[in-house]
Amino acid sequence: MADEKVILLVEDNPADVKLTLRAFRKASVDAKFVVARDGVEALDYLLPSGELSGREPESVPSLVLLDLKLPRIDGLEVLRQMRASPRTRLIPVIILTSSVEDQDVIRSYNLGANSYIHKPVDFLKFIEAARQLGLYWLVLNVPPIRAEAGKK
Repeated sequence: MADEKVILLVEDNPADVKLTLRAFRKASVDAKFVVARDGVEALDYLLPSGELSGREPESVPSLVLLDLKLPRIDGLEVLRQMRASPRTRLIPVIILTSSVEDQDVIRSYNLGANSYIHKPVDFLKFIEAARQLGLYWLVLNVPPIRAEAGKK
């Protein structure tokens, strides 16, 4: 389906993956989730190569939820490579992490993150955060990638 919204969740902690998917489902966010469990898988999916690349080269996710502390390639490097590629530089990236370090916030925004969110500990707050993220980024926001596709 061409208009199907896809969210790439880049998270290595299985419990956080389960919690995030449950929160977005409870918040009734209408999107397909693809999970990458480390930075290498994320880049394989975003910049077609490797195991997760079995889709049309022109398809990109509507949103990326990116943890910072990842094995193999960390989230900041994933973000840097995304912003360096014409294919992925316009995809909205939300840093969704437990890191409260000021340097991580500053580095994320300097590399082009669209938003930085601390993972809420309380599940009800997490559901509300998921609802607001889905509403804003998937419904209200008009991303440049979709605007450019409309010109063709």
